[in-house]
Amino acid sequence: MKAYVFLLITAVLYAGNIIVGKAVNDIPPYTVAFFRVFIALLLLLPIGWRQAWRYRHTFRTEWKPLVALALTGVAFFNTFIYASLQFTSPINVSIMESSIPVVTILFSMLFLNEKLRGIQWLGVFLSVGGAIWVITGGSWQVIRDLAFNVGDVIMIGAVLTWVAYSILVKYHLAKFPAYGGLLVMFVIANIALFPIASIEWAVGGFPPIFESDHMLGLLFLGIFPSVVALVLWNKGVEAVGPSQASVFLNFLPVFTIIGSYLFLGEKITPVQVIGAFVVITGVLLTTRKKRKAVPILKEKELAQ
Repeated sequence: MKAYVFLLITAVLYAGNIIVGKAVNDIPPYTVAFFRVFIALLLLLPIGWRQAWRYRHTFRTEWKPLVALALTGVAFFNTFIYASLQFTSPINVSIMESSIPVVTILFSMLFLNEKLRGIQWLGVFLSVGGAIWVITGGSWQVIRDLAFNVGDVIMIGAVLTWVAYSILVKYHLAKFPAYGGLLVMFVIANIALFPIASIEWAVGGFPPIFESDHMLGLLFLGIFPSVVALVLWNKGVEAVGPSQASVFLNFLPVFTIIGSYLFLGEKITPVQVIGAFVVITGVLLTTRKKRKAVPILKEKELAQ
């Protein structure tokens, strides 16, 4: 149950990422991504540097999965989202992001030998369908008229990046200390994003990040979605696996609607209420565990 609470909080913080990201969308996307991870690095430095130094030999021997985790989950997932929004609509981005659970399940079945029961498959399709219902306003016309462009292709990269990160978490994250590992990942992410952000500054000039609204927005992005949410997500994935954890991403449109109502003054429609109910039902079905059988289980099964 604790893992599910962690994943729920993660969805709330990622919804905040969307809302606050909209407030600073006049800053170029890679610049937002760079300063987000730079602030997170500064936050983690006093917390994780001792662990990082203590596990330095592990980082050297396991550098390949460490770099892969840093590039997928820390550096480029949200960067792809920010970049895709420069070319495509939020509707396209949100619908494609809601496909993450299905794509994660397919990849997990291929690489992790995970299996889902029929009722869990029903939950997956309900949660995805509910997310699409919320985002499109219950209109088939919106879905039918969607047109793929450069932004949609970039968003496909975001989906695959997060799926790869979730699977890497299941395989490799336990090798690294919680805060020291994140600290090193943020260092890698800063190194990867800085050259790209520098190109944005060379082309369009250095953005006004020191304005109060921009600074507050970047601080929120650097602290809560970047550090707090990532720690909670990693713990959730370790506990329940990438397939079930990814279903909680379908709460994103629900929490985004609530946040938009509270902070942006937008109205909540009956279509959105119905969609929210369907999403929550789907998540509950997908995360429902199979009851244990009456016969005594084998020692190996008990150990799992």
